[in-house]
Amino acid sequence: MTSGFFQGIEEVQFEGEDSKNPLAFRHYNPDEIILGKRMEDHLRFAVAWWHSFAWEGGDPFGGPTFERPWHPQDDMGRAKMKADIAFEMFQILGQPYFCWHDADIRPEQGNFADNLRTLNEITDYIGEKMQASGTKLLWGTANMFSHRRWMGGASTNSDPDVFAFAAATVKSCMDATHKLGGENYVLWGGREGYETLLNTDMKTELDHMGRFLNMVVEYKHKIGFKGAILVEPKPQEPSKHQYDFDAATCIGFLRKYGLENEVKLNLEQGHAILAGHSFEHEIAVAAAEGMLGSIDMNRNDYQSGWDTDQFPNNTPEVALAYYHILKAGGFTTGGTNFDAKLRRQSIDAEDLIVAHVGGMDICARGLKAAAAMIEDGGLEQALADRYAGWNTPEAQAMLTSGLDEIAARVLAEGLNPDPRSGRQEILENYVNRFV
Repeated sequence: MTSGFFQGIEEVQFEGEDSKNPLAFRHYNPDEIILGKRMEDHLRFAVAWWHSFAWEGGDPFGGPTFERPWHPQDDMGRAKMKADIAFEMFQILGQPYFCWHDADIRPEQGNFADNLRTLNEITDYIGEKMQASGTKLLWGTANMFSHRRWMGGASTNSDPDVFAFAAATVKSCMDATHKLGGENYVLWGGREGYETLLNTDMKTELDHMGRFLNMVVEYKHKIGFKGAILVEPKPQEPSKHQYDFDAATCIGFLRKYGLENEVKLNLEQGHAILAGHSFEHEIAVAAAEGMLGSIDMNRNDYQSGWDTDQFPNNTPEVALAYYHILKAGGFTTGGTNFDAKLRRQSIDAEDLIVAHVGGMDICARGLKAAAAMIEDGGLEQALADRYAGWNTPEAQAMLTSGLDEIAARVLAEGLNPDPRSGRQEILENYVNRFV
């Protein structure tokens, strides 16, 4: 039985690059083999429950613009209707995965006991739909930033009762994720930071956040959850400063609290931009440290200073992101979650499908370009050539020498090296051949 919300919209098919059908894939062919693996298995697409179904189209200057049959999201009947429509969309798109926060899938009850009851009820319902459809859960997480109880943080809150509520909430969401066979569990600390240092004991807050994450890892092993624990960097918004600023900051945090072998990163394109980085930078940093877990694919408007969460449409950016993912060995438990939302004026059901079709096609184009660059080997050869000098015995010996020994060699050999070109423009032009 269908809801009628997507009335008249058929399952999206791959029609090839010449297609002009906005409801067809031009580049995403799930069965196409790329570097020995199906395209679907490389990309591991997921729909974000929050932006696609929970968001009502409001912004800081205006109220909701989407009039969905499951709005307002204040009872279990509407929560189940939302789940019905979500799984209809997954079928239309052929999406293998989805992701959720607890607050996306159940109504807020105001107290933990009722939140737990409704979470268990709706995840039982979702589990039945997963079994019938074959759609899987990429990851679950807890929304610990929207409700007023979280205004001073969750694990970093100055009130120990809020810390306790956060711990209970995360336990419930981990249990639900485990029950549904989720392949990851994500923590994003939207309020884990500060508005002003005038009322903030940063050391205490960081220590509490580190202990909280250790508790999460301990509970993962206690219940036998086989998925990955991921943290998601973001520099600002809503807090003035968030402790999980970027990939490098998170990696330092994980090492400080002994979690570097237990926790990986869920990286978002929009968050990378807010941190002053490119998406490829964040992915490369995580990959270099063996901490690349999963990605949230979207984009920001470069004319805006905030997280606009638009669907991706820049093939060169996406191609370089997947290039570093493929170089790191590709996803294991992670995937490509569309943490992206429609514009407030895009109010039709068809807009929701078209947006995902476009995003999936851009990712497919990017993946194919990335794979072609890897098969060609031009970038790898350029790197090998640039660092070739370090392969000599003299260069390697320096890494185990002292400054006095190296200085003596410079004097003895009369070293006065000439700089060599970084060949950046050649490499940029090389990338443009593939995108």
